[in-house]
Amino acid sequence: MSQAEIALWTRARDLTRSDIQSALYERREIVKTAALRLTLHLISARDFPAYVTALKPAFTVYMQRQFARLGAKPAQVDAMMTTVMDALQDGPRTQQELIALARRRAGPKMRLWLKYAWSAVRPLVIEGLICYGPPRGGQVTFVRVDQWLPKQPAIDIAEARATLVRRFLGAFGPASVNDFSRWCAMSVTEARPLFDSMRDEIVQVSVDGASGWMLRRDRSELADSTLDVRSPRLLPAFDSFILAHATKEHLIDRKHYKRVWRSQGWISPVVLLDGAIVGVWFPKTSGKTCTLEVDLFDRQPRSIRDGIEREAEALGAFVGTPIGVVFL
Repeated sequence: MSQAEIALWTRARDLTRSDIQSALYERREIVKTAALRLTLHLISARDFPAYVTALKPAFTVYMQRQFARLGAKPAQVDAMMTTVMDALQDGPRTQQELIALARRRAGPKMRLWLKYAWSAVRPLVIEGLICYGPPRGGQVTFVRVDQWLPKQPAIDIAEARATLVRRFLGAFGPASVNDFSRWCAMSVTEARPLFDSMRDEIVQVSVDGASGWMLRRDRSELADSTLDVRSPRLLPAFDSFILAHATKEHLIDRKHYKRVWRSQGWISPVVLLDGAIVGVWFPKTSGKTCTLEVDLFDRQPRSIRDGIEREAEALGAFVGTPIGVVFL
């Protein structure tokens, strides 16, 4: 099961997997790329230039440090990037194909860099010159952005960063400057003046004694909203909802923290109830059947357990495989 597809499904229940694939590879309204924290994301094609422009400075510094550690010179990196771009001139290529081509022209120090699976593509992804293309035989491919998407408009960094603030607060507000800083790897020193410059668009609010920022246009809707039904939701591993805020006290009791944020950077799929994490779940597949093992942190009433089973049934309809539930 694709974590990104489940993340979209749990927020927009009318979506089908073919809708998502079409938006990615036919209509190209969504771009698959390494973005926040240099991890894989699906981004609106409309916002792609803003994300690239806003995130590139910090990521470029990071990459320069990596190359300096290896002793690779800028000219060598440029040559590798040119090789990859030339190779993509005739259409999508797999990551392994691109690495093999780059190795042929690389010196000893660059070959050290190219032993990493993402090495040949990451600098170009950071520059916004390539993105993920349609999968081929179970392998990912990459494509040139100038061939895959319409001509990208130029955007200055101030407006690009403001776009990220709007998207972040629109999805995760109320949130703090520190939350935004952690989310997009921008220093608090840079983020705070950015928030100050957007006071006409954002407003500071207090929720349960905690201060945070949200979009002004969302404030009245949030104030008038009510939660009529307690409905559990299944969020996939690494879901953006549980990554967005620097502190997690509003999401989970500290004693359960390590059951979600596990070793080696793994973040478990979770059961969400009333905005809080109440358990974790793991799919177990055998042949054509799938079972979700659900581990609730505390005893929940039958109505909530029934709701989880309905969620699993709906997820099964989405992925095309009947899904049962076992409560551990």
